[in-house]
Amino acid sequence: MLKERIEEVTQMNELFYRAFEQLDVALMDSIWAHQEYVTCIHPGWSIRVGWPAVRDSWVVIFNNTFSMEFELTELQVQVAADVAWVICTENITSRVGENPQNSRVVSTNIFERIGEEWKMIHHHGSPLME
Repeated sequence: MLKERIEEVTQMNELFYRAFEQLDVALMDSIWAHQEYVTCIHPGWSIRVGWPAVRDSWVVIFNNTFSMEFELTELQVQVAADVAWVICTENITSRVGENPQNSRVVSTNIFERIGEEWKMIHHHGSPLME
């Protein structure tokens, strides 16, 4: 059962990054728990608390980004009862204007099992200084 749950969380984490790469707010909506306690900390941003504030942060990012590609490294997935966390390094290539930009972010994604589904309840990204 633990192996199955790790696989389920891994798939939800992959779906999160697919929504991010596709700049797809509707897909992002389906991944997150729509709760008052969800939180999100984007690199260089203040803490967003509650689903409306978290959702708005994704809308702002998606509306101001031309493209974004992720290669995840140092990926670790852990599950304990109905909570799971994923830590990884996001190797990001993004385009805001004409020029591509490369960056690395250390990220923590936390999921909660609600009913039969895993939903994201926290995302925190911190820039990795080289």
